[in-house]
Amino acid sequence: YFLFLGSSGRKSCLHSSNVASSSSSSASPSESPSRGSANNTDQIRSAAGTPPLPPALKQTAPKKDQYRSQRSMSLGSATHESLMAAVASSSSRNTIHTVDISRSETGEKVVLLVENTRFLVDPNVLTGKPDTMLGRMFSVRSQSHEGAELVRPNEHNEYEVAEGISAPCFQAILEYYHTGKMSCPPSVSASELREACDYLLVPFNFQTVHCQNLSSFLHELSNEGAKQQFTEFLEEIILPQMVASTEHGDRECHIVVLLDDDVVDWDEHYPPQMGEETTQVVYSTQLSRFFKYAENRDVAKQVLKERGLKKIRLGMEGYPTHKEKIKRRFNKAEVIYNYVQRPFVHCSWEKEEARSRHVDFACPIVKSKSNPSLASAASDPLPQSGMSVRHFAICLFCFVSVIFNICAESNAFQYNQHALHSPPLPKR
Repeated sequence: YFLFLGSSGRKSCLHSSNVASSSSSSASPSESPSRGSANNTDQIRSAAGTPPLPPALKQTAPKKDQYRSQRSMSLGSATHESLMAAVASSSSRNTIHTVDISRSETGEKVVLLVENTRFLVDPNVLTGKPDTMLGRMFSVRSQSHEGAELVRPNEHNEYEVAEGISAPCFQAILEYYHTGKMSCPPSVSASELREACDYLLVPFNFQTVHCQNLSSFLHELSNEGAKQQFTEFLEEIILPQMVASTEHGDRECHIVVLLDDDVVDWDEHYPPQMGEETTQVVYSTQLSRFFKYAENRDVAKQVLKERGLKKIRLGMEGYPTHKEKIKRRFNKAEVIYNYVQRPFVHCSWEKEEARSRHVDFACPIVKSKSNPSLASAASDPLPQSGMSVRHFAICLFCFVSVIFNICAESNAFQYNQHALHSPPLPKR
């Protein structure tokens, strides 16, 4: 029997008990009653021509977000965001941008590839600065001299230059080839621009660089000036003191820098106690003023390290100049000195400092072959190889035991000689 619902306009099918029992009995065991009723309903709907029911979910998620919640639950929200950012950066890294800087009148250009960015540049502009690295590269390429085969493009006729330099930094350097001056972009630090200029042999000074951050710009200029100034101090003041140390066989030196007007007056009988065994003194107000800044000391340490020196220490320490007063305690004189804070430089050029501080207690006696007097002095026969370390230890133990027994007997003899002075026994 069929019932028509006027309000909804849909048909529903009601089966009698006989029809339901016959349908359930005719169904196969593998099919459930619900599946059979569903099939009957679909047949009736298809026969009646009614539209299908709408889906249960109002909004179906797109396929790309199908497993988004699962990834978020498995990786965590922060990890998922970092993963998506890495994917986005890799996709952007694969895209290559093209920047047209300049072209010649004939349309000639070279393509410079820097950090996935193609710069189209007139080669005559690059060769106009022959003192720079790019100017030398393309000058050799155009003149076909020896080494021209070293400047080769890739399969896309692109020259991969300035590896490790960012594209904005390289674009700022290309401005120098066109206008003679470069502006530091906000996204590029002054130190990064200076390192790029050093690599490409482009001058970095106030005439060629315009930087908005004056503090960083002046800091880089001071580092460059400090490096040149300390190189002069090293050759004129510090190196002669190192050579004087080598005349005594020393392999390290400790130099204290005093002012030109400092006066050192020590007592001959009561000199001050110095921490370093060999301390040398130089008088230079300019060098002392140079070491006043900690950043200059860092630059000086880097210069000394580049020159091959080791165990480098630079800092400030107290140095005694003259005595102030003398104190006497228990018939012993103590001299109090006046100390001033002055910079010092300590460095070493010893090649095998580890071996100098190593003590080998099992070192065998070896005859000298260079000096005959030393060979005759060590004329005793060498110990036989058959004597093991165990035998040597036993002999040493016996010798120590004998010495210990002799000392014990001597102490007992002295104790018996002075037995009268021992305290009396307690009374019972």
